[in-house]
Amino acid sequence: MQSALLDMSSVDNQLIRVLVADDDPEMRTAIVDFLERHGVQAVAAADRQELDRHLAEHDYHLMVLDLQFGKANDLTLLSEIRSKSESLAIISTGRGRDEIDRVVGLELGADDYLAKPFGLRELLARIRAILRGRTLQPSGTERRRYRFAGWRLDGRTRRLTHPLGGVATLSRSECALLIAFIEAPQQMLSREQLLQATRVHGDVFDRSIDVQVLRLRRKLEIDPSNPKLIRTERGVGYVFTAEVETF
Repeated sequence: MQSALLDMSSVDNQLIRVLVADDDPEMRTAIVDFLERHGVQAVAAADRQELDRHLAEHDYHLMVLDLQFGKANDLTLLSEIRSKSESLAIISTGRGRDEIDRVVGLELGADDYLAKPFGLRELLARIRAILRGRTLQPSGTERRRYRFAGWRLDGRTRRLTHPLGGVATLSRSECALLIAFIEAPQQMLSREQLLQATRVHGDVFDRSIDVQVLRLRRKLEIDPSNPKLIRTERGVGYVFTAEVETF
């Protein structure tokens, strides 16, 4: 299995392995050729069978996945891939340029979203930005363990333990968001502060944080529609209400 962490030097050399899944043969070829010219090992998948075969035979650091892959508008494919691999970074692509299209991609587990047509240099920059974020060794806060409202979080392993004993593994962005909250309990945090804390790509609209908060609430809250731990301050940001202990 691939390591969740890459050597920092691999962000700019041929150790990076990227899988490109897109129905459009010209788009696939253009992306693969461009990435290969810039030192990235890129492999193309033209259909679902080929995609499944590549994923079964090799480990990849990142996937570029067209949300219309398979010509069936099967948006469940992204969430299915994410459910099987938290460590695989995913950039979803699609024709939609509206906020709702980006929300769909992020809600289903993508790390970033690019609307077509996009520049290949921008795609490469986003690939490197995402993988650099994943190469970072745990910082002082990420090495800590926390207790709050009966929950326990191990920042190093990203294991979140339920008060009744169940365990969930957070994605890197979910863990970064939760740590941002529990490092500043009872304080209002703006969306911009949370965007910076989760290392979301700079031009991703701020409602991407709302999507991440929703995903985190689904893991933490008894009733996500009536949240108690992460309270919304409308038009401003969010407040984490619990008292926090580090150990």
